[in-house]
Amino acid sequence: MAAADSTTYQFGTIDGVPVEVRRSRRRKRSVQAYRDGAKIVVLLPASMSRSEQTRWVHQMVDKVTSMERRRRSGVPASDEALLARSAMLSRRYLPPDTTPASVRWVTNQNSRWGSCTPSTKVIRLSHRLKSMPQWVVDYVLLHELTHLIVPGHGADFWAHLTGYAYTERAQGYLEGVQATAQLENVWELGEVADEHAG
Repeated sequence: MAAADSTTYQFGTIDGVPVEVRRSRRRKRSVQAYRDGAKIVVLLPASMSRSEQTRWVHQMVDKVTSMERRRRSGVPASDEALLARSAMLSRRYLPPDTTPASVRWVTNQNSRWGSCTPSTKVIRLSHRLKSMPQWVVDYVLLHELTHLIVPGHGADFWAHLTGYAYTERAQGYLEGVQATAQLENVWELGEVADEHAG
């Protein structure tokens, strides 16, 4: 995309959230918004008037933050609540005594959703899951809990997850999140490359 085809600038903050607007000539009618770290990015057609832009930016920021609030409503906020949730899931779906020593949120896992160290029975979940629906967090917890029984990802591993009704849906959700993040990174790299090429 050529630099002349798009414009990116800081809109300001709405309810304490930094907002970035990206206007594109290639975008004709659609409006989109997504969270990118601390900020919300709103994608708009370049042909949109400033008054329409203001209205749409506020509407889309409200939509993103409302969705995040709904998603977070059932997700355990503390490590203690996460451990309690894992105990409940373990009792419901896994063999007896599939109990971790600890379960905690971590901020240093950006390439995976969770990890388990079977020798110490320690489970860690990426903080990125906090904004996702409860059933996705539950799937990742169950996935990591299952590693306390089976270290690999063979048929015996997946057999333990068949009782959880949202396994495939959660996997699809997480794959979609990863694909979207990769596309956004490619798009932004393309923007930088195009700006330097001109």
